[in-house]
Amino acid sequence: MSTPENASVLERVRGLAREAVKFGAVGGLGVLVNLGVFNLIRHTTDLQVVRASVIATVVAIATNYLGFRYFAYRDRAQSGRTRELALFAAFSAVGLVIENGVLYTATYGFGWDGPVATNVFKFLGIGTATVFRFWSYRTWVFRALPASAPVPAADAPAGTGPRPGPGRRPEPLPEPAPASN
Repeated sequence: MSTPENASVLERVRGLAREAVKFGAVGGLGVLVNLGVFNLIRHTTDLQVVRASVIATVVAIATNYLGFRYFAYRDRAQSGRTRELALFAAFSAVGLVIENGVLYTATYGFGWDGPVATNVFKFLGIGTATVFRFWSYRTWVFRALPASAPVPAADAPAGTGPRPGPGRRPEPLPEPAPASN
């Protein structure tokens, strides 16, 4: 038997799953952009590995912001765009350091700088930073709108009472009081 608490937990889990799928879709595009730009720079310039990676990460961050704001988190609060952009940039910078720290350690700490190794460690860095980004973006940047409290029936305008759920009949509205002469 399902209780309201179980239904609430189930809805929260479903909501988190939907959010993770949208985040993953945007992030997946960001990974493709990141790795594509990284490899393009690596094969067409003489830039060092981590510098090429930082440029690629910045391009992916810009792409991801558009995807997060207008797709994954379009239902979230949109007031305070300056605050949102500042937090997004700050948390993205931390993610950039995490991502490129993994690549830096592999390349300069262990000498693993071949084409396959740099892509593997670039990808591992992206994955590590993604965990941090998911938590920080949903917690601090694209915050959920507060749940609207139900309007008490006495305060609600006529005809705006709570809507019936599945399998329930609507409750009849109270009759207006007769006018006195």
